[in-house]
Amino acid sequence: MVENSHMSGMVNRAFRMMAGTMTSRILGLLREVLTASFFGATRSLDAFYVSYTLANLSRQLLAEGALSASFVPVFSRVLKRDGHAAARNLARQVLAILLVVCALVVGLGMLGSPLLVRLIAPGFEPEQTRLAVTLTRALFPFLLLVSVGALAMGVLNSIGSFFVPAIAPAASNLAFIAILIAFHRTASVWTLVAAVLVGGACSTAIQWSWSARMRHMLIPARPDTGNAELRETLRLFVPYAAGLSLNQINPVVSRMLGSFLEGGVISVLNYADRIIQLPLGLFVIAISQAVLPMLSRIDRDDTEGFQTFIRDALRFNLFVVLPASLALVVTAGPVVHILLVRGAFGDWAWGATAGALACYAIGLPGMACNTVVMRALYARGMPRAAVTVTLFTVCCNLALGVLLMRTWSYRGLAIGTSCAFTGAAFLGATLLARDLGRRLEIFRTAWLARQLVCCALFTSGLYFVVHDVPYPLAAPFSHRAIWMLAVVAIGMLLYVAITTLARCPEWRWIADALGRQNKKDETTER
Repeated sequence: MVENSHMSGMVNRAFRMMAGTMTSRILGLLREVLTASFFGATRSLDAFYVSYTLANLSRQLLAEGALSASFVPVFSRVLKRDGHAAARNLARQVLAILLVVCALVVGLGMLGSPLLVRLIAPGFEPEQTRLAVTLTRALFPFLLLVSVGALAMGVLNSIGSFFVPAIAPAASNLAFIAILIAFHRTASVWTLVAAVLVGGACSTAIQWSWSARMRHMLIPARPDTGNAELRETLRLFVPYAAGLSLNQINPVVSRMLGSFLEGGVISVLNYADRIIQLPLGLFVIAISQAVLPMLSRIDRDDTEGFQTFIRDALRFNLFVVLPASLALVVTAGPVVHILLVRGAFGDWAWGATAGALACYAIGLPGMACNTVVMRALYARGMPRAAVTVTLFTVCCNLALGVLLMRTWSYRGLAIGTSCAFTGAAFLGATLLARDLGRRLEIFRTAWLARQLVCCALFTSGLYFVVHDVPYPLAAPFSHRAIWMLAVVAIGMLLYVAITTLARCPEWRWIADALGRQNKKDETTER
């Protein structure tokens, strides 16, 4: 009973985050559609994506990566034990330190932009390198804009607010789209830079104001060196930052190796990655964000409770991610065509992006499991294990990328990334099981057999649907959109029917989660 309660609570929180994330991810795809239409896949756009990767890397590392990993578990425990006032005080002290660190990183990043660009894109020509350096310097202040929003997201997730942090990036994407449309006649890569900066400011403003409304106004406070919780946060921050800095090298690896291939490859990999981010963000990030605060509240000595919860969380993760992964493999060509093929985005870009997308989709379940396992390592306070897993990911990604790109070009880079994250998920689960002193028992024979049969039936059914009624390539957009919506609807109904007949236990958790939400809504109305 306790187990079902924990899982239904996690699923309920994940659903709330999915609702907000869906809006953001759809707008993110629209953003890429417009970018592809206006810019296609060119060397100048490659320079922008390299610059954006560097600025985004520092954001994910400091503002949303190591901060979330080290702050959320400590904040959640303080909130549960000492109440809102103590937790709010901790958040304000962390904010002061975060702003100082981010300001230093921005300054160093702007000064070191030439070196960073040469490292990430050694295959660029001199003119393209100069453009990338200038763009990188302009984009680095993005880190300061989003650091406050990232802290607010951690606070809101810890107090049970998931919808607003999930939907905040939608404001960023809306601002980006508005600027791109307003200046589309004279649009250049500098238009994209302005759109990124304005979008970051909008996203931050939403999360900061909502956290203030939830009694956690984030204003910097002088750090108290005697605060045990602050010291613990900082103690965890450094090793997690080291581990996450390694993890953030993965997109750098793809772009670095891609710079040696034909022009437009970096842009193609970025477009495919943006599409794969829809299921990744909609399901995986939502589940992992819901998991971390709940794992942090489990007593460290309750290894059985921790093992049961993480096992079921991973199973639920695979339950929702596997059909998305298989569907993308089957429909990669039509998905890319309907989303991106227009304007400057031609046949080569279409075929290349579809190929990269299918290769990324193969690794989606591994990426999903790796994300949740890493959250579990954070909750258990295992920085060395986290560093080990991320180091494995980077080394494997680099080795496989170099090996496979010779034969399969950009497809080899995407396959290398998929294999690296899948292997990292297994390694992380092994290290976690060793710390718990018990096997996670994720792939028990009965569960695994049932899931494999369901996936095989789902893939076969969807394959026959897509090939019996092929994508209407030459038809108007409205007809192609109807075809795509019909395939999505059929796929969803097919998976629901198969897994319901197979009596998958995940449906019980979903039913309990929806029941919780209905009770909450009724209480609110009263």
